[in-house]
Amino acid sequence: MKITTRKLAVIGMLGGLSVMLEVAGVGIIQLPFLPVQVTILHIPTIIGAIIEGPIVGLFIGLIFGGFSMYRAFAQPASPLAIAFMDPLVSILPRLLIPLISYYAFKGVQNTLRLDNQHKLAISSMTAATLGTLTNTIGVLGIAFLRYKHIFAELFNVDQSIVGKTILLGIAIPNGIPETIFAILIITPVVQALKALYNRK
Repeated sequence: MKITTRKLAVIGMLGGLSVMLEVAGVGIIQLPFLPVQVTILHIPTIIGAIIEGPIVGLFIGLIFGGFSMYRAFAQPASPLAIAFMDPLVSILPRLLIPLISYYAFKGVQNTLRLDNQHKLAISSMTAATLGTLTNTIGVLGIAFLRYKHIFAELFNVDQSIVGKTILLGIAIPNGIPETIFAILIITPVVQALKALYNRK
């Protein structure tokens, strides 16, 4: 696959956006009145994969994951920073996001027999959902498998119930609103960008 100037520009813009969201502290949203934090850091990776394909998405995901690992080393904010120093936790799931998102988007596009506008909306919603779940489940799942003892110390629970604690304490309460946010942001952005690309 040829990397065109446009694709390089998209990688630079969306990769830079991922970094900026994390540096500025606006990539993780604390919901009011709820002990829930919603991350939107993965959204540029999903958008890039849908708009420009999986290779572009992989580069954006690499920037996202690489910077996440860098932050864990440079500014460790909690005991869990040790987990994010591991590229299997910080980078691998972020490389899976664009692959899952792109092929989910294309799969729905090729399956549905609807008008283009509705097909695009449903495809974008599906990609947003599966891409977000890939990020949430991938990061937490690999971190759990490799750093169960750290989670046990952090939550002050026995290692035998760490998995249930992560599922009920982090994955479900954070994953559901993260998916909703991703759908609400990605769907109109993809529709607008696709319309712009078609006009050009």
